[in-house]
Amino acid sequence: MDAKELIARRVAREIHPGMLVNLGIGLPSLVANFVPANAGVFFQAENGVIGLGARPPEGMEDPNLTDAGGGFVTAVPGAASIDSAMSFGLIRGGHLDMTVLGGLQVDARGRLANWKVPGKMVPGMGGAMDLVTGAKSVVVAMQHSARGEPKIVAECSLPLTSLRRVNLIVTDLAVIIPTEDGLVLTETAPGISVDEVRAQTGAPLTLAPDLREMELA
Repeated sequence: MDAKELIARRVAREIHPGMLVNLGIGLPSLVANFVPANAGVFFQAENGVIGLGARPPEGMEDPNLTDAGGGFVTAVPGAASIDSAMSFGLIRGGHLDMTVLGGLQVDARGRLANWKVPGKMVPGMGGAMDLVTGAKSVVVAMQHSARGEPKIVAECSLPLTSLRRVNLIVTDLAVIIPTEDGLVLTETAPGISVDEVRAQTGAPLTLAPDLREMELA
């Protein structure tokens, strides 16, 4: 499997029945492909959908059914369409159990940067600031490095999305938990050594006592 599928499969293991989960645009949207439609999970998008399903088969796309990034999705039984005001009310009111967001950088204190300036890598912050601040749990799903440069760094050089520490980082190489005392490496991807993870990480890592190989959905 490619790096994005590996990340999405691992994130899917964090999602449990009864949860209301926001999936960010891009890589995070793939997570829905690995959570069964009958699992009792409701995926939410900022544009006003609760009950997102996986991407539809080619030729079955509905232009009126998309995620926040405009990507085509399906709807699971019981899905609902709401307006953006209610959607952000759920986010800002602390009703989301989890948000899964992409990242450009995460620093040694677990703070996320996932936007830049208009016209550059990402057109703007979107709802990420609200999501990182409001969701009960924040999972960052991103590739470990970009163009040979670490995305987990000592200090973010890009604008921070929020001052809040995220709860979990899942990459194609590792699972890392940010803590008060720094970043803790808890899992390595199949076939990846600790030395390989450290070589592509720009911040110190502490090894968890129960460090293990990543299990995938």
